[in-house]
Amino acid sequence: MRLQESGEMYLETIYILFQKTGAVRSLDIAEYMGFSKPSVSRAVGLLKNAGYIVVDRAGFITLTETGEKIAKKIYERHTTLSQLLMRLGVDEATAVSDACKIEHDISDVSFEAIKRHVLKEGK
Repeated sequence: MRLQESGEMYLETIYILFQKTGAVRSLDIAEYMGFSKPSVSRAVGLLKNAGYIVVDRAGFITLTETGEKIAKKIYERHTTLSQLLMRLGVDEATAVSDACKIEHDISDVSFEAIKRHVLKEGK
């Protein structure tokens, strides 16, 4: 079963926050994403039940191996697509916003071609 775009966004957010702070709780996700605590709580429950995250007794969230694999994939797509769009002359805010929309729908084949191009052209 394919994870929905919103689930991918949550996993990516958990990944980003963990890289920055080393610890992630639902409140951190809500603040970062600008979502309500009940919305985040529901999403966290769904991701936990699906095996993408683990929540300890203190409420700290960590990605499972599967969750981290997906999060890294989405994060790589986001950063690579943002870089490409900015190199093409798109302002940063628009590039980041558009990359966020594209990263969930682009095929692996097309993304790998873009990635090769971006790496070939130098970062």
